[in-house]
Amino acid sequence: MPLDRATVARVADLARIAVPEEQLDALAGELSGILAWVEQLGEVDTQGIEPLRSVHPIRRAWRPDVVADGFCREAILANAPEREDGFFVVPRVVE
Repeated sequence: MPLDRATVARVADLARIAVPEEQLDALAGELSGILAWVEQLGEVDTQGIEPLRSVHPIRRAWRPDVVADGFCREAILANAPEREDGFFVVPRVVE
């Protein structure tokens, strides 16, 4: 799918990239080459191949999904300018 100058200028405008007029033809050739490679990828038979999530196997450490306050309330509130009953006191913003 070869691209013309107008299409490249439009794509550059949408991407907010300033492309000088004298470079539009060269950029159109490069982008057309990239699109040709992408079209070739569509011809590859991927039947029965599982999608790749990562090049390295990722092992996630599972933890129990329990609600907790972090068990450090006093450490968090230690630097609070004002607190009351274990909570931050903030100025009223809605009257």
